[in-house]
Amino acid sequence: MEVEDGAELCFPQLNTSCRKPTFHGTDVLFLHIGLYFVSVLTVALNLLIIISISYFRQLHTNTNTLLLSLAVSDFLVGLVVMPGEILRQTGCWFLGDLMCSLYAYLSFIIAATSIGNMVLISIDRYAAICDPLHYPTRVTERRVKFCVCLCWLGSFFYNSLFFKDDLTEPGRYNSCYGQCVFVISYIAGIVDLVMTFITPVTVIIVLYMRVFVVAVSQARAMRSHITAVTLQRSVTRTTMKSELKAARTLGVLVAVFLICFCPYYCVSLAGDTSVSGSSAAFVLYLFYFNSCLNPLIYALFYPWFRKTVKLIVTLQILQPGSREANVL
Repeated sequence: MEVEDGAELCFPQLNTSCRKPTFHGTDVLFLHIGLYFVSVLTVALNLLIIISISYFRQLHTNTNTLLLSLAVSDFLVGLVVMPGEILRQTGCWFLGDLMCSLYAYLSFIIAATSIGNMVLISIDRYAAICDPLHYPTRVTERRVKFCVCLCWLGSFFYNSLFFKDDLTEPGRYNSCYGQCVFVISYIAGIVDLVMTFITPVTVIIVLYMRVFVVAVSQARAMRSHITAVTLQRSVTRTTMKSELKAARTLGVLVAVFLICFCPYYCVSLAGDTSVSGSSAAFVLYLFYFNSCLNPLIYALFYPWFRKTVKLIVTLQILQPGSREANVL
């Protein structure tokens, strides 16, 4: 962020006001327009996911409950986190010190919840593929909803430990009015790195490696020549194919998640002084861009999402009995 000596103050009536950032060139203008466009797109796409899974009864499954929780966190990223980060990085913060602390607190809650949702999705696929016989009894609707609530509440209380001082003393790290800065101590940063990155990513990778091995062996078994095929076995094979397809789709979702999240935490691990400001901003926006990519993955791999979007956009969901529509 470049600031000229003659730049205007964010709050002219205050001597301790920050100066308004001054940018040069049209490239920066297009960059800002692009960032806000991604923010609006993220909100719109994830809102379609939320409406689809919440409205249509055929989509009320345990796996989709986890996808719904992920879509809610992605929706909040586009609605709150992205616009706030663009304002914080490229303009004056006019919302006050308390809103700055609340914004930082909410940002970390949403990020931690997204990671928790990815862990739950990995556990769900592991149970469905590696232990299919006990999956219906172990992964029940009640347990899934309990885990989702626990994920959100756990993220809320976990981040309260890091931001309790900022919330009680807002603006403690701001050097002038119109600035929004939040700082986490070195020890707290290491703990957060282990709790919200190293441990969850390790769990996700280990579970999906196991899922991949089992999925390959089952795919080979289904391709093998079987002379006598009963109706029950045919149904079992159809169900297994559906589970394997879901595992592949969610595997892509997890892979994209890791690609977007890993650079941010690697920069955090390396320290702020080891990278330039533009590089740090890039990995941060890549971190948030994952929330826009998730619905695009659904649109690419899930036919039901394309069908529900068509029903929503054409307002067919307003018709009586549309909740029972066949979207699968």
